[in-house]
Amino acid sequence: MRQPPPPNVTLGPLAPHIPADLYRQADGRPFVIVQAAPAPERTARVYARPVFIGLAVAFGLMGMAAAALALFEFAVRTAAVVGSLTGPIGVGLSLKLFHSKK
Repeated sequence: MRQPPPPNVTLGPLAPHIPADLYRQADGRPFVIVQAAPAPERTARVYARPVFIGLAVAFGLMGMAAAALALFEFAVRTAAVVGSLTGPIGVGLSLKLFHSKK
């Protein structure tokens, strides 16, 4: 016979109920509760989608990093070329402008 739940108590998702008769017969011996429902089977497709999305994001980030490095390298080389071309002119102008007129 089932007992009604105690008043002012909400029953949540508890472990499977063990009938009182079986609990009294256990006498302190361990007992095992076997779930009858089989484990859900997962196919490779369930795992493949997140893996492919993660790989796509990783390759996209690597491409963005490679593009940023290529742009930075181009800017550095351009600055080096401009600096090497204006070097002699800049030195000549500096000597002319800042040369003492004694």
